[in-house]
Amino acid sequence: MTRTARQLAALVRGELEGEGELSISGVAGLADAQEGELSFYANPKYKAALANTKAMVILAGAEAPPRGKRTYLRVPNPHLAFAQIATEFHPPKKHLPGCSSAAHVEPGAKVDPSATLMAGAFVSKDAVIGARAVLYPGVFIGEAARIGEDTVLSANVVVLDRCLVGARCLVHPCAVIGADGFGFAFDASTPAHIKIPQAGIVRVEDDVEIGACSCVDRATTGETVIAKGAKLDNLVQIGHNSTVGPMSIVCAQVGLSGTTELGTGVVLAGQVGVAGHLRIGDMAKVAGQAGIMGDVADGATMMGAPAFSQRDYLRSYAVFARLPALSRELSSLRKRLEALEEEKNR
Repeated sequence: MTRTARQLAALVRGELEGEGELSISGVAGLADAQEGELSFYANPKYKAALANTKAMVILAGAEAPPRGKRTYLRVPNPHLAFAQIATEFHPPKKHLPGCSSAAHVEPGAKVDPSATLMAGAFVSKDAVIGARAVLYPGVFIGEAARIGEDTVLSANVVVLDRCLVGARCLVHPCAVIGADGFGFAFDASTPAHIKIPQAGIVRVEDDVEIGACSCVDRATTGETVIAKGAKLDNLVQIGHNSTVGPMSIVCAQVGLSGTTELGTGVVLAGQVGVAGHLRIGDMAKVAGQAGIMGDVADGATMMGAPAFSQRDYLRSYAVFARLPALSRELSSLRKRLEALEEEKNR
């Protein structure tokens, strides 16, 4: 597949600066791009890579350096435009509808004729598989679970009994939706941890992506919810009865304890840990490895473990970094004070 620079400009509604008939056959990063490829520039720290790139066409914002002899496509958001053009060159796979003879569908399950069930997929009784859904090898669908139209479940995904997955979702390999929540009551007389039945479900709304080996636990009662448009990275743990709000981003190795609520558009960076029974407000951002111990206000940016506001954290860190020098200075002052006291008492 090839496209001209002019065609790509029309695709992303960009302003063409340079040669419009250049033939583009693919996309790549600035450092890796070769002739015939398109790249993008969206961060000043890549200015050197921009100067040395072999890319023939570059998506650039208004703040980009002068183009010189290069061809630019000026767009408001180069990263977004790159995603749109990359999709043009790497469209989603097309799957032939039908059920493999090596798949198993139990009596009472309903599978839309346009769905694709590959070898080793297992659909339990009373489950519903929507139009054009794709189940890769090893997928397990529990009793009365529902999978929405155009949803893709990659290899070895598990969706357990009665859980709901919406339309146009993408679930990566080995993710588990609907395993038991981690709920126990302690009986001191035995002693023993008594398991609390996890009778609720998981509801995954439309346009959600869930990364490889992530786990979304079913609710004790009621629902654990991953709301419309949310994106979960690999190795994410969502505890029982939690809610991940619409359009939220949850990065790798984040763990939410039970009954945590994320508002709309929340961003949790890698390895954030969140205590249970609290709320992280709309559009809040939490830096990597932070520990959230209490509610977070709408729009706040938090850092540290335990976390507090980014502004206060950076000020505190500046002091923390100077602690060895401050300790030496304090020791020196103490010695001087002791010497002055000795001289005074003579």
